[in-house]
Amino acid sequence: MVDFPPLREELRGIAPYGAPQLDVPVQLNVNENPYGPSPACVDDIASSVVEAARTLNRYPDREFVALRAALADYLSRDARVTPEMVWAANGSNEVMLQLLQAFGGPGRTAVSFAPTYSMYPEYARDTSTRWVTGRREDDFSIDLEAARVLVAEERPSVVLLPSPNNPTGTALAPEVVTTLCEAVGESGVVVVDEAYGEFRRSGTPSALEQLSAYRNLVVTRTMSKAFAGAGLRLGYLAADPAICDAIRVVRLPYHLSAVTQAAALAALRHAPELLGKVDELRAERDRTVAWLRGEGFEVADSDANFCLFGTFGDRHAVWQGLLDRGVLIRETGPDGWLRVSIGTADEMAAFQDALLHVMKEMP
Repeated sequence: MVDFPPLREELRGIAPYGAPQLDVPVQLNVNENPYGPSPACVDDIASSVVEAARTLNRYPDREFVALRAALADYLSRDARVTPEMVWAANGSNEVMLQLLQAFGGPGRTAVSFAPTYSMYPEYARDTSTRWVTGRREDDFSIDLEAARVLVAEERPSVVLLPSPNNPTGTALAPEVVTTLCEAVGESGVVVVDEAYGEFRRSGTPSALEQLSAYRNLVVTRTMSKAFAGAGLRLGYLAADPAICDAIRVVRLPYHLSAVTQAAALAALRHAPELLGKVDELRAERDRTVAWLRGEGFEVADSDANFCLFGTFGDRHAVWQGLLDRGVLIRETGPDGWLRVSIGTADEMAAFQDALLHVMKEMP
């Protein structure tokens, strides 16, 4: 008897990716920005989308020239970036998938260092790319010599390095990027995923600063987090123009709609305002880390808008206890750890109060 539908064997029995979407008072599980755009920004987005709607009978700008220029201008705060060095897609998820489509594939290997973003192995699976993970140290840093050895053994065509790392929040030291770019050489690409880059602590550099030195380096960003645009679905990268040209081979035609382009351009016009809450969220994160440590929890150093804390003998019981009190966080990362997104001051107070009650009731 033939199984139906005729799914690829390696996909059988696999559940789709996704964090719980539950209607609770305090939602701190998917690292969203708790502060929405201002009325002025909303009005600009709305009027821009109206203008785009007048031409929806036509295909959008396939090369999204205006958007690439605006993103390049934004990124040039950290390093010189030109429009030819920028690529964008529907969320950083699609950017990553396109990178694996272009540079991974059958007979090729992608490498990361666990714990790492849980979607990476899915990108590899979906593109028939072999997936290999090294291990991070106990403090979630990467041992440079072990990384060199792994690259020499596996000869990856793609190395995926989230910085700040999801789920731990730890940022990469610049020498990690340097070491891996040199170890991989031009037979592969090193992708530094800076989805949470705007939240990094003072003195923590961006990998954008190393783009001019390594043409095999790719730095990805998103408008989902610092720009409060999770519903916008706009991710992007900066890299050597040759890498952007290679991705154009695998992208779907007209993959960025006219509406998406218009909304993203409008949001970028309000960048100072949208990014204005980043400092506030950084401060709230640091207060949360200090409070958790003061209560005796172990907490990973975080340069992101979330923190990983533990450790628990039964983390699911703690997660459920918080949920029962109307606080949703994420059960992810290494065994025994939980991750909490940084919300408003009131939301973090509710989280702290709920966590203290749960811990008192634990056996």
